[in-house]
Amino acid sequence: MSIKTQKSSGKKISLHLRIFFRRYPAILYISKWFLISLLIGICVGSASAGFLQSLDWVTNYRENHLWLIALLPVAGLLIGFLYHYLGKEIEPGNNLLIDTIHNPKEIIPFRMAPFVYIGTMATHLFGGSAGREGTALQMAGAIADQFSKPFRLSGSERKILIIAAIAAGFGSVFGTPLAGAIFGLEVFVIGRLKYDAIFPAFASAIIADLVTKLWHTAHTHYSIGIIPGISFQNIIYAIIAGIVFGLCAATFTKAIHFATSLFKKKIKFPPFRSFLGGVLVALAVWAIGTTKYIGLGIPTIVASFDQQLPAYDFALKMAFTILTLAAGFKGGEVTPLFFIGAVSGNALSYIIHLPTGLLAGMGFVAVFAGATNTPMACIMMAMELFGSECGAYVAIACVVAYLLSGHNSIYGKQKIGEAKHSRFVNYEGKRVNELKK
Repeated sequence: MSIKTQKSSGKKISLHLRIFFRRYPAILYISKWFLISLLIGICVGSASAGFLQSLDWVTNYRENHLWLIALLPVAGLLIGFLYHYLGKEIEPGNNLLIDTIHNPKEIIPFRMAPFVYIGTMATHLFGGSAGREGTALQMAGAIADQFSKPFRLSGSERKILIIAAIAAGFGSVFGTPLAGAIFGLEVFVIGRLKYDAIFPAFASAIIADLVTKLWHTAHTHYSIGIIPGISFQNIIYAIIAGIVFGLCAATFTKAIHFATSLFKKKIKFPPFRSFLGGVLVALAVWAIGTTKYIGLGIPTIVASFDQQLPAYDFALKMAFTILTLAAGFKGGEVTPLFFIGAVSGNALSYIIHLPTGLLAGMGFVAVFAGATNTPMACIMMAMELFGSECGAYVAIACVVAYLLSGHNSIYGKQKIGEAKHSRFVNYEGKRVNELKK
């Protein structure tokens, strides 16, 4: 075949491909984003697996060497120095991810991933009360945004990339890929979902979850047990529970923002904030004589589904978590919110005639729904964790908690797409932290 004939054949093939992709544009879109989602899923799933396994190790080590809690103030001081001198631009954490979705500017610094990992490990090793979702999301966002330049992504495509990363991080760290995908689509704008990111979000979350499991990383399993049939009486009980969960979410959200601003106002040098917070948490642990309210609190969450627990447990966990995170320690709010919700549901079983396990499961996701304004993700999460039979009860609790929690959020950079009530329509388009409360 002559060179002229080869060139002619090449032009024909190129022409046919252009015609084909013009006729079926979705194929090019799906191919591109599947490749990107595959890379995100492999990287983020592996990072989540390593993070979860490390977290298990430091938690077990701390529980077997309780003297480490006395060093929490020193750990807080070192975390404070790390972020004050080397990580000021990544200090906003999850809010930086949300801000990047709204207004993509500079590439998220990769050092966000190792910094938040080190900070979270130190927080848990020395006895702070924190979660893991914040770390997983920040690691995912920092890793994924590095693909922006190689793939020459536009500003609008970077938004989709960060959403996919959030979905992958959330889905893989909790073992709930469907909830992770919806969370990524739902979390940055209250009242709206970003449907042009639906394929990358689901693909990234599912792949990341599979990769995490391939690393033989175990997730916690929960069981509700008895789920009664739907009746008017049980619906009323579920609404009452949802009201309590919504108020609980609003209380936590307002208290942590107040405590954070108080620390910043009273202590100007950031490392001293986490040092003081470490002193207070360590003294509180020593005073009450238990480590029940520090760390993730997974054993207590599991116990809340089938044992009657003290009614004040949720308040103590809330206090420990607010103090830890407001002072500047790293981790996240979500697993503590699971604890607070599950234990408050357990406490409600003293007065509401629904099974303890069901109320714990409802609280587990409903307080989270109210504190993050992500009811759809939370409903899906409950069905992934507990089974679809609880769906109606969980949906009632999550929706009521979402409405009753007001326009508050642990993520101050969330934008209000649609107000929760018509009388607050003037809130639309504003960030949560811009509202006058």
